[in-house]
Amino acid sequence: MKIPNHITHPIRLLKNLIRTPSFSGEENRTADLIADWFEQEGIQANRKYNNIWATNMHFDPSKPTILLNSHHDTVRPNEKYSRDPFEPKIEDGKLFGLGSNDAGGALVSLMSVFAHFYPMPDLPCNMIMAATAEEENSGAHGIRSILPELPEISFAVVGEPTDMHLAISEKGLLVIDGVAHGEAGHAAHGSGENAIYLALKDISWISGYAFPMISPTLGETKMTVTQINAGTQHNVIPAECKFVIDVRFTELYTNREVFELIDRHTESTMQARSFKHSASSIPVDHPFVQSGLATGRKTYGSATLSDQTALSCPSVKIGPGHSPRSHSADEFIYITEIEEGIRLYREIFEHFFENQNTESNETMG
Repeated sequence: MKIPNHITHPIRLLKNLIRTPSFSGEENRTADLIADWFEQEGIQANRKYNNIWATNMHFDPSKPTILLNSHHDTVRPNEKYSRDPFEPKIEDGKLFGLGSNDAGGALVSLMSVFAHFYPMPDLPCNMIMAATAEEENSGAHGIRSILPELPEISFAVVGEPTDMHLAISEKGLLVIDGVAHGEAGHAAHGSGENAIYLALKDISWISGYAFPMISPTLGETKMTVTQINAGTQHNVIPAECKFVIDVRFTELYTNREVFELIDRHTESTMQARSFKHSASSIPVDHPFVQSGLATGRKTYGSATLSDQTALSCPSVKIGPGHSPRSHSADEFIYITEIEEGIRLYREIFEHFFENQNTESNETMG
């Protein structure tokens, strides 16, 4: 397949990224490739751990700043692969390889668009391009580690496979470990207090409770008990029963609000594993969202997590590729999807920049 000239460089970079294993926490070699790409483009970049970022040439602290972000780490290939996951092969218009769809296509497209706008002297906003690590495992050395290094961000564009539609909201994740405490006894005598039965009371409430606020884009907040463990042998009433709750909550709740509600309605001891996976949203009337709609994009709510969970500013998730292909065997992205991604990113930003004025700058965040 002949690759159009204007996307030759992004495709070459993506192929090199695919060739280079970059499991979460092991992305030093792909970080080197990205740093080299910035240098070849004449762009001075910064590095912390395996995160690489750069600002536009004419950065002006008096202007609002947009963050462009995507990740270069990958999950490990699953056992169902029928081809070498590190061989970037193009067949029938598809570029195969681990990380091609999630999120290599979005990453190289955003980098290409950033390079296009980088030297422009009169942008109404600053731009920062950040290629970050440890997204797949939400690691401490990923995007969270560089946010203190960045200027204040008005809003962010996060590159993930969305078919180039605008995910204007994203569910958060809360994982809770519950422990029901009973009293051990002999099963033959019925003595003690069965921790399994105590846990079942809480699990029954969890399965039947409906959160009252329903998001217009993400729907209901849902919680599911996904693991349970109790007992050591058949004739001993267990004194302890452990279970795990997976909660997917909408932008209408904070993770601490969700935890406190569950803790208040249950008798078991509850412990949240972390509070770092927040839900996110951006108003549909935000100027960037409106620019996306003006170029024919649609809006929706996303159930999958991204680095948006680390951001406190409004953010939108958009990128080439198809989300269900992520983490699948024989992962691929169409060359035409990357071509369309670069074109649409540019069109949306151009429309956005053209329509910026004092009022929109003040309300951008």
